[in-house]
Amino acid sequence: MPAPNSAFEKLAELGRKLEAIEHAQSMLGVDEAVMMPAGGGEKRAESMSILAGMYHEMATAPEIADWLQAAGEEPLDDMQQAAIREQQRVYTNMTCLSGDFVRKQVIARMRSEQLWRELRGKDDWTGFLPAFEGVVAIAREEAELRAKALGLDPYDAMMEQFDPGNRAADITPVFDRLKTFLKDFIPQAFEHQEQKRAARGGLKPLNAPFPIDKQKALGLAVMEALGFDFEHGRLDVSHHPFCGGVPTDVRMTTRYTTAEFLSSLMGIIHETGHGLYEQGLPKEWSHFAVGKARGMSFHESQSLFVEKQIGRSAEFWEWAMPLVREHLGPAAIDGWEIEDLLLHVHEVKTGLIRVDADETTYPLHVILRYEIEKGLVEGTIRPRDVPEEWHARMSEYLGLSTRDNYKDGPMQDVHWPSGAFGYFPSYTLGAMIAAQLWASLEKDHPGARDDMRNGRFVEINGWRRDKVWSQASRYSTPELLVKATGEKLNGRHFEEHLRRRYLA
Repeated sequence: MPAPNSAFEKLAELGRKLEAIEHAQSMLGVDEAVMMPAGGGEKRAESMSILAGMYHEMATAPEIADWLQAAGEEPLDDMQQAAIREQQRVYTNMTCLSGDFVRKQVIARMRSEQLWRELRGKDDWTGFLPAFEGVVAIAREEAELRAKALGLDPYDAMMEQFDPGNRAADITPVFDRLKTFLKDFIPQAFEHQEQKRAARGGLKPLNAPFPIDKQKALGLAVMEALGFDFEHGRLDVSHHPFCGGVPTDVRMTTRYTTAEFLSSLMGIIHETGHGLYEQGLPKEWSHFAVGKARGMSFHESQSLFVEKQIGRSAEFWEWAMPLVREHLGPAAIDGWEIEDLLLHVHEVKTGLIRVDADETTYPLHVILRYEIEKGLVEGTIRPRDVPEEWHARMSEYLGLSTRDNYKDGPMQDVHWPSGAFGYFPSYTLGAMIAAQLWASLEKDHPGARDDMRNGRFVEINGWRRDKVWSQASRYSTPELLVKATGEKLNGRHFEEHLRRRYLA
């Protein structure tokens, strides 16, 4: 054990203070989204700004560099050494940008995002372009600064902020293969879908209305069955569903409409995946970076594992349909068989909007953005050329046009206007990791699908707790995937998942 006044213990004590600030920041953010009155916004922003400043000042203090170096020379066990390595990585990433640069960056991002919010509805790309050029220039400068500090290529240095260890050289060929596969697969899925619909006499309409209190009861019952711990979390309502809070107090939200119940329920199932990951992290390491979730791809893999691999499977709905009737009433899906409901749950359709896309078309939306943002950061694509690049890829990948339609094209997401570059790959990498985890789980636990049919999720969660949750940030994203599944990222698992679901 490190001595009481050792460098390691100094880092641990700092970590406890930072964790307390993180806890306060998180709860203030949740309250703002869920129940804060409109008039509280100004003071809330001031409070969160001050806390953010305190956090950054404490987390980047010069003496931390000395503590990290000294701790590396102390007698530490394997997990303590991993904690120091991860803390060093975080510290380097937080200190490689100067205060002057960060202030300049904040101004450019705020100007860009504010203009985006104003001009997107007006479809005014020309008016938005100067601010977008500014935020891209700042992103390129940030990428160069991070690349120099980390010894990486510029775009890899940006991805490192979201998924430590991911590299474009590894991701690009995987995405290229997936893109080729999906361009052939989606038309086949459409054709198969139409055949199924014809055999069932068409797509049956949902028997609305669905009272919100009954939908909430259904969602809570599903959350409980999936293993969510209500002693350390709760479900609320917000404008946009999210999972926040801290591992000992996970806050999830959804939104309801009485016209149908599936969007709310699937949103709850998705966010429960995030919540289970947070609740499964090692509590004894919560004050160190090594005890936190391993980046965006793995966090998304855990939500998509629960939503896609479990929540949209036929086996899950064999168990869930009686639950729907129990909570929403027999008339909710009166006269329905599971095939009727699965036609809704597995609907395939093309569209311009990423957040509305199904799991077969969604990856192409992400790959399109990955290719463009990589070009923007590397300087091979100019900001003013983004609409044409977008249209060309949307036409090729999904057969849709965004010519002169900016609000449904390059202005539809807030990520780039707010300066988030290197983030988009995480969405589809998460889906691919989820499929790979499921394939590995079934090898270790062949009865997993029978478990779902019977509403049993203990062994499924236990496998993920052992392979993913308990490992937290001990390894990089690629290393953790190999540790969990025995192989590097393999897109064939995702392809097989889609074939089984949409062509069987």
